[in-house]
Amino acid sequence: MNDEFAHSEIARLEERIEELHQSLARCDKVALVAKIAVAGGALWLVLTVATILPFSPTGLFGALAALLGGFVMLGSNKTTREEFEAQLRTAEDRRRALIDAMRLRLVEDPGITLH
Repeated sequence: MNDEFAHSEIARLEERIEELHQSLARCDKVALVAKIAVAGGALWLVLTVATILPFSPTGLFGALAALLGGFVMLGSNKTTREEFEAQLRTAEDRRRALIDAMRLRLVEDPGITLH
Protein backbone atom coordinates (compact mmCIF):
# COMPACT_ATOMS: atom_id res chain seq x y z
CA MET A 1 0.00 0.00 0.00
CA ASN A 2 1.43 3.36 -0.95
CA ASP A 3 1.47 6.33 1.41
CA GLU A 4 -0.66 8.47 -0.90
CA PHE A 5 -3.49 5.94 -0.75
CA ALA A 6 -3.04 5.67 3.01
CA HIS A 7 -3.24 9.46 3.41
CA SER A 8 -6.48 9.70 1.42
CA GLU A 9 -7.96 6.70 3.22
CA ILE A 10 -7.03 8.18 6.61
CA ALA A 11 -8.63 11.50 5.63
CA ARG A 12 -11.80 9.67 4.55
CA LEU A 13 -11.84 7.71 7.80
CA GLU A 14 -11.37 10.87 9.85
CA GLU A 15 -14.39 12.42 8.13
CA ARG A 16 -16.40 9.27 8.86
CA ILE A 17 -15.24 9.30 12.49
CA GLU A 18 -16.38 12.92 12.84
CA GLU A 19 -19.78 12.01 11.31
CA LEU A 20 -20.12 9.13 13.77
CA HIS A 21 -19.29 11.42 16.71
CA GLN A 22 -22.04 13.79 15.53
CA SER A 23 -24.46 10.87 15.22
CA LEU A 24 -23.62 9.77 18.76
CA ALA A 25 -24.27 13.31 19.98
CA ARG A 26 -27.70 13.21 18.29
CA CYS A 27 -28.38 9.88 19.99
CA ASP A 28 -27.60 11.49 23.33
CA LYS A 29 -30.11 14.27 22.58
CA VAL A 30 -32.78 11.75 21.56
CA ALA A 31 -32.15 9.78 24.76
CA LEU A 32 -32.59 12.95 26.81
CA VAL A 33 -35.90 13.75 25.08
CA ALA A 34 -37.08 10.16 25.60
CA LYS A 35 -36.20 10.30 29.32
CA ILE A 36 -38.06 13.59 29.65
CA ALA A 37 -41.12 12.03 27.94
CA VAL A 38 -41.01 9.03 30.29
CA ALA A 39 -40.61 11.25 33.35
CA GLY A 40 -43.34 13.62 32.20
CA GLY A 41 -45.80 10.82 31.47
CA ALA A 42 -45.06 9.09 34.76
CA LEU A 43 -45.38 12.33 36.70
CA TRP A 44 -48.69 13.13 35.04
CA LEU A 45 -50.04 9.68 35.94
CA VAL A 46 -48.84 9.94 39.54
CA LEU A 47 -50.33 13.40 39.97
CA THR A 48 -53.64 12.20 38.49
CA VAL A 49 -53.76 9.10 40.71
CA ALA A 50 -52.91 11.24 43.74
CA THR A 51 -55.83 13.52 42.71
CA ILE A 52 -53.53 16.51 42.55
CA LEU A 53 -54.51 16.89 38.89
CA PRO A 54 -58.11 16.39 37.81
CA PHE A 55 -58.80 13.20 35.85
CA SER A 56 -59.37 13.59 32.15
CA PRO A 57 -59.29 10.86 29.51
CA THR A 58 -57.21 13.08 27.23
CA GLY A 59 -54.62 13.67 29.94
CA LEU A 60 -54.55 9.97 30.80
CA PHE A 61 -53.98 8.87 27.22
CA GLY A 62 -51.44 11.65 26.67
CA ALA A 63 -49.51 10.55 29.75
CA LEU A 64 -49.62 6.90 28.67
CA ALA A 65 -48.52 7.82 25.16
CA ALA A 66 -45.59 9.85 26.50
CA LEU A 67 -44.61 7.05 28.88
CA LEU A 68 -44.80 4.25 26.31
CA GLY A 69 -43.41 6.35 23.46
CA GLY A 70 -40.48 7.38 25.63
CA PHE A 71 -39.67 3.76 26.47
CA VAL A 72 -39.87 2.75 22.81
CA MET A 73 -37.66 5.67 21.81
CA LEU A 74 -35.10 4.78 24.50
CA GLY A 75 -34.91 1.17 23.30
CA SER A 76 -34.62 2.08 19.63
CA ASN A 77 -32.08 4.78 20.35
CA LYS A 78 -29.98 2.39 22.45
CA THR A 79 -29.72 -0.04 19.54
CA THR A 80 -28.85 2.74 17.11
CA ARG A 81 -26.22 4.11 19.50
CA GLU A 82 -24.62 0.67 19.86
CA GLU A 83 -24.43 0.35 16.05
CA PHE A 84 -22.78 3.77 15.73
CA GLU A 85 -20.30 2.90 18.50
CA ALA A 86 -19.37 -0.34 16.71
CA GLN A 87 -18.87 1.54 13.43
CA LEU A 88 -16.76 4.13 15.25
CA ARG A 89 -14.51 1.46 16.78
CA THR A 90 -14.09 -0.18 13.37
CA ALA A 91 -13.20 3.13 11.67
CA GLU A 92 -10.75 4.07 14.43
CA ASP A 93 -9.11 0.63 14.30
CA ARG A 94 -8.78 0.87 10.51
CA ARG A 95 -7.28 4.37 10.76
CA ARG A 96 -4.84 3.20 13.43
CA ALA A 97 -3.79 0.23 11.25
CA LEU A 98 -3.20 2.51 8.26
CA ILE A 99 -1.08 4.89 10.32
CA ASP A 100 0.93 2.00 11.77
CA ALA A 101 1.54 0.61 8.27
CA MET A 102 2.91 3.89 6.93
CA ARG A 103 6.64 4.46 6.77
CA LEU A 104 6.75 7.41 9.14
CA ARG A 105 9.98 8.97 10.19
CA LEU A 106 10.93 11.30 13.00
CA VAL A 107 11.49 14.86 11.89
CA GLU A 108 14.11 16.45 14.08
CA ASP A 109 14.03 20.12 14.95
CA PRO A 110 17.49 21.52 15.52
CA GLY A 111 16.10 23.73 18.30
CA ILE A 112 14.78 20.75 20.26
CA THR A 113 17.03 18.34 22.10
CA LEU A 114 15.81 14.84 22.83
CA HIS A 115 16.92 13.26 26.09
